[in-house]
Amino acid sequence: MKGSYTIRVGNNRLRYEFTIYRNITILKGNSATGKTTLVEMIREYYEDRELSGVQMESSVPCRTLSGRDWSIILPSIENSIIFIDEDNDFLRTVEFAEAIRQSSNYYVIVTREGLPNLPYSVTEIYGIRESGKYAGLKQVYNEFYRIYYPENKKNLNEVSTIIVEDSNSGYEFFSAISDENRKVISSKGKSRVFDKLLECGLENSCLVIADGAAFGSEIDRIMKLIQEADNVTLYLPESFEWLILKSGLIDGTRVKNILAEPENYVLSEQHFSWEQYFTSLLVEETKDTYLHYSKRKLNTVFLHDAEKEHIIRAMDKIGELFSE
Repeated sequence: MKGSYTIRVGNNRLRYEFTIYRNITILKGNSATGKTTLVEMIREYYEDRELSGVQMESSVPCRTLSGRDWSIILPSIENSIIFIDEDNDFLRTVEFAEAIRQSSNYYVIVTREGLPNLPYSVTEIYGIRESGKYAGLKQVYNEFYRIYYPENKKNLNEVSTIIVEDSNSGYEFFSAISDENRKVISSKGKSRVFDKLLECGLENSCLVIADGAAFGSEIDRIMKLIQEADNVTLYLPESFEWLILKSGLIDGTRVKNILAEPENYVLSEQHFSWEQYFTSLLVEETKDTYLHYSKRKLNTVFLHDAEKEHIIRAMDKIGELFSE
């Protein structure tokens, strides 16, 4: 399944309206904010339709998943949006992650905890708030984007340590373009970014670079750690491969069209996250060209002056840190 889907569901007391963009969407928030109510309304409509008193508008089927038989039921569901409440312990299992890896469904998951086995985006974490006479979805981390370039941050030129989630091509690139006075460290995985920040000490001015397309499970504890540290900056592009695609190094309109609306191109059965999709796209687009890309080992052409500057400019304000 691919594409974005707007869903409207309500009864005579409540109404929800929201749009799903990726295969995994997370709903967070405290008790009594309407998360479980939404899931329950989806279940009631699926089971009893109009007799439930719930009205729903959706271009694809919506239903819920719960209970000990989830692994038996799930294979029979295709091309649907599945809502799962947080009281289901299977959400945190490797078995569940493997079960949905090549699924044709989208999943909306209620959880107050990070789910490290699932690669979900920092931009697809939502809370529920009232909006006029309707209840709508609001991204929990609206303020997350303000952390990138807030006015009260130290000047980026004062950054002394750069922590890169990647340990392959992305790490090679940022190590090569960084000033010799700045230490570049690979955390060797998203789950170790938190530990690397602690090791570096929050008194130092740090820049964290990680793949936002799959960093969702880590963002909550990272934000809590740095909320009092005005010298830590997060830069979370979709992925390093996305940066190269965004840079304009590849000619033609196809890549531009895809980057404008990725949700219309990323097939959930083939790619568990947009990070995986952008890697596949970059490999495909650069095959048999001088820009041929490998995630494992960086093609040195990306460090040539012209190519390097294209990528740095694609980083917008963060790129100023690496400009000569």
